[in-house]
Amino acid sequence: MEWKVEFYQRRNGNIPVMEFLLSLSPKMRAKAYSEIELLKEHGIYLKEPYVKSIKGEKYKGIYELRIKLGTDASRIFYFTYQDNKFILLSGFLKKTNKTPSIELEKARKYKDDFEKRCQDV
Repeated sequence: MEWKVEFYQRRNGNIPVMEFLLSLSPKMRAKAYSEIELLKEHGIYLKEPYVKSIKGEKYKGIYELRIKLGTDASRIFYFTYQDNKFILLSGFLKKTNKTPSIELEKARKYKDDFEKRCQDV
């Protein structure tokens, strides 16, 4: 099966994951693109330490792509859409052990918005 990766785009045209990637250092950005390619290549068969599902009923279906470079870590949230497509929602630099709830809520909001707009079409 061929896996596709798409970037979520907000109504105002902003693409949160692209903005996040552009904010990273060149080495971390290259590593992030490499991990996105792994996701594209292996799809749902890619497991830890590369991906992990987000716990909690309200975040059901949201996963994190885990990017690590030396001691630096970042995450990109995504979900599966139409069996073979991944929608990249948002990203952040991980500075604590626990994922900030503000980042989780942002990803959930973007997922809900994407799904609502796709139903409207």
